[in-house]
Amino acid sequence: MNKIILVGRLVADPDLKFAAGSGTGIAKFKIAVNRFKKEDGADFINCIAFGKTGETISQYFTKGKQIAVVGRLKLGNYDDKDGVKKYTTDVIIESFDFIGQAEKGESKPSKGNEEIEPVDDGDMPF
Repeated sequence: MNKIILVGRLVADPDLKFAAGSGTGIAKFKIAVNRFKKEDGADFINCIAFGKTGETISQYFTKGKQIAVVGRLKLGNYDDKDGVKKYTTDVIIESFDFIGQAEKGESKPSKGNEEIEPVDDGDMPF
C-alpha cells in the first residue's frame, strides 16, 4: 500500500496550469513539514494535484497557509540536458483538508455538496 498523510505549510503559492487538449488542471506546490523535533527543521515536499482538487487548492491556498494532504508517493527520474540522471520524489494528492484558523473576513469553503434534507417528524414517537 502506498499512502501518505502530511500536514504542513505552503512555501509558495500553488502553480496551476491546464493540460493541453484535455484542459485538466494541474497544481504543483511545495509544503514544509516539520520534523518530530522542531529544532531538527522541516522537510520540503513536492506535491501535485489534478483536476478539481488542484483547482480548489490553487484557489484557496497561498504561501504560508496550513494544509493537510493525503496521497501517494511517486518516484521518478529523467536525464537533464547534460545527460545527468536526476531523481524526483512527489506526492500525488488524492484529497486535502483545510487546517488552522481562517483569517479575519475569510470563510472556509464547504467540501462537496452538503445539502440538509428537511425531516418530517410527524411519525416520530417523541
